[in-house]
Amino acid sequence: MEVISTRITDVKLIKPRVFGDARGFFMETWNARGFAEVGIDATFVQDNHSRSVKHTLRGLHYQIKQPQGKLVRVTRGEVFDVAVDLRNNSPTFGQWVGEVLSEANQYQLWVPPGFAHGFLVLSEVADFQYKCTDFYDPKHERTIKWSDKTLDIKWPLQEGTDPLTSDKDENGLAFVEADFY
Repeated sequence: MEVISTRITDVKLIKPRVFGDARGFFMETWNARGFAEVGIDATFVQDNHSRSVKHTLRGLHYQIKQPQGKLVRVTRGEVFDVAVDLRNNSPTFGQWVGEVLSEANQYQLWVPPGFAHGFLVLSEVADFQYKCTDFYDPKHERTIKWSDKTLDIKWPLQEGTDPLTSDKDENGLAFVEADFY
């Protein structure tokens, strides 16, 4: 596997080795030893899978207690995936990184604990899968408004198109009001 640097060093773009031929392909999406060698020494306790239609925007989600590290990938379609650093003592606090993940590029993104996470679906439909380092706990879940002006995330929205969001995401807190680590 190849680790590609992002603007925030702790967020890592992973390009797995893909072995393909006329029958299809094979790739290893998780290997504890191999990932530990590149600085991702994680224990995963939960796997999630979501399917979303074009223009769906999910996020920016995080848990203030039981923070989750996430290893995310797209197995169908394409998304713009975003991680926001919420660690008070980090030199990149309040900064974000965004990467395109797709079934075509087969990249994965490591989003460590201490980050808010979200994505925008760019294809007609997308299957999004992620491994989590801690269990989901709704009482600790927080949401920052995806369109927060302080963060100024450059979501690749089609001009004149509003994203499809949940009430929770539409009513997320402003960054300056959010809980941080």
